[in-house]
Amino acid sequence: MINYTSYLEIARKVFEIESKAISGLSKIVDENFPEAVRSILESKGRVIVCGMGKSGIIGSKIAATLASTGTPSFFMHPGEAYHGDLGMVTAEDIFLALSNSGETDEVIKLIPFLKDNKNTLISLTGNKHSTLANSSDFHISVKVETEACPLQLAPTSSTTATLAMGDALAVTLMKVRNFQPENFAKFHPGGSLGRRLLNRVENEMTAKIPVTGCKSSILELITSISRGRLGLSLVEGERVGLVTDGDIRRAVENYGESVFSIKAEEIMTLNPVTVEIGTRMEDALSLMDSLSISSLLVKDNDKIVGVVKK
Repeated sequence: MINYTSYLEIARKVFEIESKAISGLSKIVDENFPEAVRSILESKGRVIVCGMGKSGIIGSKIAATLASTGTPSFFMHPGEAYHGDLGMVTAEDIFLALSNSGETDEVIKLIPFLKDNKNTLISLTGNKHSTLANSSDFHISVKVETEACPLQLAPTSSTTATLAMGDALAVTLMKVRNFQPENFAKFHPGGSLGRRLLNRVENEMTAKIPVTGCKSSILELITSISRGRLGLSLVEGERVGLVTDGDIRRAVENYGESVFSIKAEEIMTLNPVTVEIGTRMEDALSLMDSLSISSLLVKDNDKIVGVVKK
């Protein structure tokens, strides 16, 4: 039988230990942090993050966060670095080394090269007296009192603290650089934010719009909407309008069995909402949200050329 109470107590204890580890960082962070930020801001190179084992996994995330928030960065495995990947390191690059003990052999072996190459070395360790800390230009302490691991063996609180410190670096750099949503979107064109801020309506519109006439029957409208697969049909004739599948449903509710005798012009929306070519998707989506609609017609010099949907 599962002992839910016991399991929950263990989980809550882990959260307590790790939250204390993170909050403890604010007490030990010192002038090395702003100096490290300054060196990154002044650098013409990249931030190369390096770490072994669990520190390496955390390092990969820190590098990804830095890169996506305006600081060119990538992760380098220390073993691969020692066997040729150091050729990627230029003198302008900042080297950010992660090691809780500060004595990780694979990382320590890289120090002579970094010194000779005149790279600025920033380290995140839990031991300010370690070889790595003493060899660094700027050492940032991520010391924790207790690991969440009951054996005090598996990196838990220490990796969480290192990750938090990496986030602190990235966020500080973002704010100093006045990094804006538009900048973030440039590095995330595949995400929803990239879509909203980078794309224009012409990038996402469907140019082939189903069209019916003002005198079209309900059956003709349904056929047009179904074939177009956009949930709507443009109505053209003496007047221009739009009929959506929602309009069809409401017509059935309002007219009952006589619905098949009405024409498109009787249920269409006159002067449907449009946007011009060149409109940002952010503005188009905001307009749709404000009007509680799911599609917009796109115009180019008063000619309807497409439809864009949420």
